[in-house]
Amino acid sequence: MERARGAGSGPNGDPRAGKPGAHLMAELEWVHNAIRHDLKVCESLAEAVASGAETGFVEARIEDLKNNSVLWRLRVSCLTYCRFVHLHHYNEDVNIFPALRRSNPGLAPVVDRLEADHRRVSELLDKIEAAARALALSDGTIERTRLSDALGDLGGYLLDHLAFEERAIAPTVLEWESWPGH
Repeated sequence: MERARGAGSGPNGDPRAGKPGAHLMAELEWVHNAIRHDLKVCESLAEAVASGAETGFVEARIEDLKNNSVLWRLRVSCLTYCRFVHLHHYNEDVNIFPALRRSNPGLAPVVDRLEADHRRVSELLDKIEAAARALALSDGTIERTRLSDALGDLGGYLLDHLAFEERAIAPTVLEWESWPGH
């Protein structure tokens, strides 16, 4: 016999599904998945640039990103993509992480690591921004290599960070009865 779901229960009667924490985790995972997808596309494009891809090919891939990527449809370019990640991490730093520390003091070492990750990601994003600006000024092999290397460095680090963050904070966030700050 199927168990009746109460008000605020989610699929399979999970009482956490209706809580703000469940919505927050779903939103966090959506943003992280959009970042993952576009990062993979950008890395592939960077490899093509470093390999000397024809300008027409690069332009076509960028146009495809503009038309099909959630982030690029929002008029995101390489530089504003970096700003998007900066802003996402800033929001976590000032809203989510303090709430995690209050609601689960045992997560302090995890939050410390996440904050350190954010600082490292910020440094990597700054390198990408500088490399993209340099490439715009001088389309040479050195500039292409710097951008490709910077995107590669960010890719591995950021993907590991996103996976760790989701695993580490989900149990606590899913229990939240209200949004941080409310």
